[in-house]
Amino acid sequence: MLKLTDIVKDYEVGNDVVHALKGISIEFRKNEFVAILGPSGCGKTTLLNIIGGLDKYTSGDLSINGKSTKQFNDADWDSYRNHSVGFVFQSYNLIPHQTVLANVELALTLSGVGKAERRKRAIDALNKVGLGDQLNKKPNQMSGGQMQRVAIARALVNDPEILMADEPTGALDSATSVQIMDLLKEVAKDRLVIMVTHNPELAEKYATRIVRCLDGEVISDSDPYVYNAEEEKNAEKKILGRKKTSMSFFTALSLSLNNLMTKKGRTILTSFAGSIGIIGIALILSVSTGVQTYINRVQEDTLSSYPITINAQEVDLTSMLTSLMSANQENQSETHELDAVYENRIMSDLMDALSRTETRENNLEKFKEFLENSDEIKEYASSIGYVYDTDMNVYVTDADGNIVKSDVLDLISRLYSELGVTASSSTLSSYMQMDAWQELLSGMDGELINPLMKEQYEVVSGRWPENYDEVVVAVDENNEISDVMLYALGLKTMDQILDDMDAAASGEGDIIEEQSWSYDDILGLDFRIILNCDKYQKSGDGYIDATTTEAGLKYLYESDNSIKVKVVGIIRKSDNAVSSFLNGAVGYTSALTDYILDRVSSSELIAMQKENPDVDVLTGLKFPVEGEEPSEDEIKAAVDEWSASLSEQEKAVAYTQILSVPSDEYLSAGIEQFRQNLTPESEDEMLLQAIMSQTQMDEQTIRSYIEQMDEEEKEGYMTQIISAAVAQQYAAQAQEQLGAYTTEQLAAMYDATPLTTEQYSYVYENLLPATVSDSTYEQNLKLLGDVDKGSPSSIYIYASTFEDKDNISDLITTYNESAADEDQISYTDYVKLLMSSITTIINAISYVLIAFVAISLVVSSIMIGIITYISVLERTKEIGILRAVGASKRDISRVFNAETMIEGFVSGALGIIITLLLLIPINIILHSLTGIQILSAILPVGGAIILVAISIILTLIAGLIPSGIAAKKDPVEALRTE
Repeated sequence: MLKLTDIVKDYEVGNDVVHALKGISIEFRKNEFVAILGPSGCGKTTLLNIIGGLDKYTSGDLSINGKSTKQFNDADWDSYRNHSVGFVFQSYNLIPHQTVLANVELALTLSGVGKAERRKRAIDALNKVGLGDQLNKKPNQMSGGQMQRVAIARALVNDPEILMADEPTGALDSATSVQIMDLLKEVAKDRLVIMVTHNPELAEKYATRIVRCLDGEVISDSDPYVYNAEEEKNAEKKILGRKKTSMSFFTALSLSLNNLMTKKGRTILTSFAGSIGIIGIALILSVSTGVQTYINRVQEDTLSSYPITINAQEVDLTSMLTSLMSANQENQSETHELDAVYENRIMSDLMDALSRTETRENNLEKFKEFLENSDEIKEYASSIGYVYDTDMNVYVTDADGNIVKSDVLDLISRLYSELGVTASSSTLSSYMQMDAWQELLSGMDGELINPLMKEQYEVVSGRWPENYDEVVVAVDENNEISDVMLYALGLKTMDQILDDMDAAASGEGDIIEEQSWSYDDILGLDFRIILNCDKYQKSGDGYIDATTTEAGLKYLYESDNSIKVKVVGIIRKSDNAVSSFLNGAVGYTSALTDYILDRVSSSELIAMQKENPDVDVLTGLKFPVEGEEPSEDEIKAAVDEWSASLSEQEKAVAYTQILSVPSDEYLSAGIEQFRQNLTPESEDEMLLQAIMSQTQMDEQTIRSYIEQMDEEEKEGYMTQIISAAVAQQYAAQAQEQLGAYTTEQLAAMYDATPLTTEQYSYVYENLLPATVSDSTYEQNLKLLGDVDKGSPSSIYIYASTFEDKDNISDLITTYNESAADEDQISYTDYVKLLMSSITTIINAISYVLIAFVAISLVVSSIMIGIITYISVLERTKEIGILRAVGASKRDISRVFNAETMIEGFVSGALGIIITLLLLIPINIILHSLTGIQILSAILPVGGAIILVAISIILTLIAGLIPSGIAAKKDPVEALRTE
């Protein structure tokens, strides 16, 4: 069965060579009990290790069942040890962290035996050695004899052909030694048992053959083996049929997990140290995710207020700013000596940039077609709004029962007159931009209400609009509506607001009673929309604006032509919303806009105007033809014809009016004469009185204003004031003189006095009835509210993120590249000018922080690698045991890789758990410091899984070197390690 031929084994010790075996040749039978005797250092254990495949010979040959082992590779030796050899060691060599049953099952696991069969065979083996009731004990819970029995059971469980016993009784008492020897003798009945011992008495009593060694040589053999060719042939077939051994990954996990469980404290501390990097990255990822989520919300909410706006007429502010920046850089690049004060041409650069700024017409009709047919725009845009150049004349009945316009312009105009300020005043000019009515964002898939609106606002009472004639009223976070918007809703009258202002101005603002309205009061509001084309009513040969009279407005308000709109819901900005879309108080849907456009398109008055493009249907007069100004003769003829039709009374009035207007020469002479009698002080006084009468500002303010005027500006003002005074004085004198004449005399004088060219022009322009309309065809259509649904005046494209907005900009660029010059779109991207790099900055900060923490993760992984190496050193004997039962180098690597994977998983999981616990106080601190409740650190589930995976991968990589070292360990040396 076994044949050793000239086996030599040399060991290199420093520069010396130790000859452990010196050409040993010996053969063994298939079943016999061989005892190898000899003093320490004679080479008997080395011989045993070579026969068992734990050690390799230097020269010679070992034949196993007639097959030479010279060409054996590691896998062949592993298979041989697992299937054909069983080892029993003096020190038992049981794996301490495995149970008795698991120790015995180990060899079967490497053989690929199924779990049920493996357990059955292991229990049978333990029953044979008398330990069937000790299955779940650990080795340290057993006596030496019991542990040796377990070792024998492990050696026999795979039914090996050879049992190797190295000093099996060396560590046992006499009684136990006899029991072990009896057991080995019983085993030797059906297999080869080779025992190394120092005890000749035991050898003589139990062995069937005694081989004596001395100084690496066999000096005697009590029963040499005689070669049997047929037996060897059958045995060779048996050995060749063995399959390779392989440890499953789950077995490796089980071994590593049991080992780690025996060192729970160190495992936990190691995992905690490894988790620090994971905690750092997880916290940064959580805060970054929370901030990014908040920024995304801010982007979404902010971009709902700052869409990409494309107007029919667009001023390219981007190019203007670029020109200004370029000019500024050029100025800074110009160098000069620092020997004087030089000019920095800011205003000239500004004017140059303004002169280069283009105002161009955008073909929004073509672009609207592109948007409606583009699938890509739907991927990036959250909503698209179309604005048309038509007025929404909304009226409401106020608290006093008066019909007022539902906007703030009338109120602000009244405030201007009360305060004595102009519309350009910085104090109130911002209010002129307020609009009480605003269209709600619609969805991209035809929804009346965009999902973003429902995220930004919550319904306090009622519901969202579902039809064209339904609107909502928006309140702020305190359920309040500004007083100016309350006026637009008809809940407060203009007099009430003015009274409140007077009380506040007089220091009595604290006694103003705050009003409130129930939800039902708000939901009960309704409005009327009177279209421009409907407010003109037939009067004689033309049409008049009926809204200019109280009776006419009341008639239109109550007529069926007015569009009735009712409030169906009250909405409030959500707590999670950063900014809000609505600036006004009333939100209506695109369905109302579409309904108004449909009504306008079917207007009879607009249709009549389009059928008569040369005639103003409102007045019955023809539209003026551009470039056709009347000549002097035509003006004279028209005036003469008109004069002939006048009565004496009308002639007298006309004559008085004509003579009350001074000629240009008289006016110039009068101004010059008037100024001769003025001093600079009297001019300032005149200027003061004139401005006071127009503005009602206090005297001191006006004097300061006059002092700041330059001479040219003051001259212009004085010319206007004196010119008006001279003309007024001339008219008064003329009317006084003409008042002495009778009507008949004045009429006769009108007929008898020829008019000058200047007077003919005055009569033609001021006294003659109009012969052509003051309006144009285009102005009339605009006045009547005519719009083309396919040609909006502005387009608003809303995006949820800056990335989507950039993609939309790219789509517009692509559209321009393929469009004709006249169809290309020009627009100003205000958001891009201000916030183009915000996302890049945030991402860069996150990446830098993660990079810093990643260093700690790598360091902790290296630490785990070092600890794994320490574990390799601690488990060196276990490595030898595993190799002795047939584990391959790959199996050993797998065991330690499994250990690092477990540690990596525990580190990652522990890091995630600690992170989740830390997020609780972190979020409390974030909310406290920022005051933003929706800004919370959030650890995404996907991120947590990835971090655990990264932890496993990094620790696995860190453990590759230690596991490689473990795999390469010499099994003989490993078994000797304590």
